[in-house]
Amino acid sequence: MLKKQYLKTRAVCKVTFRISKSAAQSAREIALIGDFNYWQRHPMTALKNGEFTTVLELDTGKTEYQFRYVYDDSRWENDWEADGYVSNGIDGENGILRI
Repeated sequence: MLKKQYLKTRAVCKVTFRISKSAAQSAREIALIGDFNYWQRHPMTALKNGEFTTVLELDTGKTEYQFRYVYDDSRWENDWEADGYVSNGIDGENGILRI
């Protein structure tokens, strides 16, 4: 799930990334990566209900970001609710987040 909240006081969009328990499957850890963080792993918080989440503030000066999730440092996944998808030229597609 992607939840977007535009802030009135700053030119940022607060984005909540959430992976459901069923989508997380048996992952012990999940990291968010994307062009907003130079494709570096950003660990997500594991919740007691089996979901994973994290919140980022993204600059609204850029209207589109690419991202993916990494499960247990080995499996790459896209968000089922991404705003779109684009070929990454390596092993499939990246999710698109439009703000």
